[in-house]
Amino acid sequence: MKLQGILPALVTPFDAAGAVDHQQLADILEYQLKAGVNGFVPLGSTGEYYALTNEERRQVLKTVKTVVGDRGTLIAGANGSCTREVLEQVRQTVEAGYHNLLIAPPYYALPSQEELVGHYQAILDEFSDINVVLYNYPVRTNVEVGFSVLEAFKDHPRVVGIKESSGSVLRAVEIGHRYKEQYQLSCGSDDVAFDFFMWGASSWICGPANCFPDQIVDFYRKFSSGDLRGAQDVMRTLFPVMASMEEGKFIQKVKYGCELAGFKAGNARMPLQPLTPEEKAAFRQVFEASQR
Repeated sequence: MKLQGILPALVTPFDAAGAVDHQQLADILEYQLKAGVNGFVPLGSTGEYYALTNEERRQVLKTVKTVVGDRGTLIAGANGSCTREVLEQVRQTVEAGYHNLLIAPPYYALPSQEELVGHYQAILDEFSDINVVLYNYPVRTNVEVGFSVLEAFKDHPRVVGIKESSGSVLRAVEIGHRYKEQYQLSCGSDDVAFDFFMWGASSWICGPANCFPDQIVDFYRKFSSGDLRGAQDVMRTLFPVMASMEEGKFIQKVKYGCELAGFKAGNARMPLQPLTPEEKAAFRQVFEASQR
C-alpha cells in the first residue's frame, strides 16, 4: 500500500440538528477530488471519531467508500481506549470494506512501549487482511510511538508506515534515517510539512486540506516536480492560517474554514465549543489572505 500525496483527514459535517450530514460530506469529498487529492482518511481526530456513535461511524465509512470508489486511497481511523475496543473498531471498519487503518496508541490507559507493541501485535494477529499505519500523536494520547515500537515492526509486511503528528522535525529526520526502507513517513504536523517532505515524507495526512485543498495539492505537485522554491512559497502563504489552527481549536477552525470555502460543516460536538465572533474574524482574515 502506497502512502503517497495529499490525504485529507476528513471532517465529519453535522447539520443544524447535530446529525451527520452525509450530503455535505459527499460534496466535500468531490471538492477535494476535483482539487487533485490522492485519497482520504475518515474517522481521525479531525473527523471527531471520538464523538460519534458506532452506527454513525459505519455510515460515514459507507458514504466515503461509496463516493470515492477507486478514485483514491482510503485509510480509516480505528481507535479506542483499550485493545478490546480497538479490535471492535477494526472489525467494523474491515466489514465496511476498508483494509488500510490508521491506529494510534490507546488513550487514557498510558501503555508502556512494551505494552504498546503487544497492542499492535494483537491487532495484526486478529486481522490478517489489514495494513496498519502507526499514528504518533502524543499530545492527544500522552503516549509516544517510540523507536522501540518502530524497531519491533520494522520487518512486518503489513505495518507500512507512520503518521507523525508530534510536531518534531527531529523525529521525521530520525525515522527517515533509520527506517527509510521499512516505513513510509506521512506528515501529520501541518505547519512543518515542507520540512517533513525534505526529510523523506511521501504523503501528508492533512486536516487543512478540507478547506483549501487547491493550495495544498499545488504545494505537493511543486515539491514532487523538484520546484522547491515554489513549494516553499506556497507554504509561506499558508503558514499564517496553519499557525492559527495549531494555536488551538483546530477542529473548529477546520470546520469554519469549510464554511468559508462554501460548505456547511456545522459545529464540533461538545465538549468543543464554537468559535467566538472575535475568533472567527481573526481566522477569516488569515484564511482569506491564504487565498490570494
